[in-house]
Amino acid sequence: MSRAIKKLLIGGLIIMTMGIPTAATANENDLKLTIVNPQNLYDPSPNGYSTAVITPRGGRVAYISGQGGQDSTGALSPDFAVQVKQAYANLHAALDALGARPDQVAKLTVFVVDHDVSKLEVLTRNVKEVFGEALPAQTLIPVPKLAIDPMLFEVEAVVVLD
Repeated sequence: MSRAIKKLLIGGLIIMTMGIPTAATANENDLKLTIVNPQNLYDPSPNGYSTAVITPRGGRVAYISGQGGQDSTGALSPDFAVQVKQAYANLHAALDALGARPDQVAKLTVFVVDHDVSKLEVLTRNVKEVFGEALPAQTLIPVPKLAIDPMLFEVEAVVVLD
């Protein structure tokens, strides 16, 4: 192998390894997520998820798992409007647990079972009640069903923390 190729190969390996964290540069505590499961909400951990996760330093964004219309015991009303109102109350409780305000919510994703235009009024009213003028970006995804059959609505959020 020629000297030029050897130099290129060695240079390539150096370039390829630059920026890869090593034990000397990555602190284990800097890589941990903070899980938040407020005591005043239904405990989701048996179902394999958390209410909210805060990313490590340098990435102060929290992701709130989909909040359905369950009350603190896990019970669901069969009424769509009641579930939407409760889901936004649950979202607000998760924000409170994070020390965040509704105006720090950057993005909502809502899932609606058997969506039709008649449900938009309920959705719009609730979003405006919670967020006022600080309306976050939002995506509505119609779905045939959610995690459990009686569930008709779910909302998840991306929150920018101070």
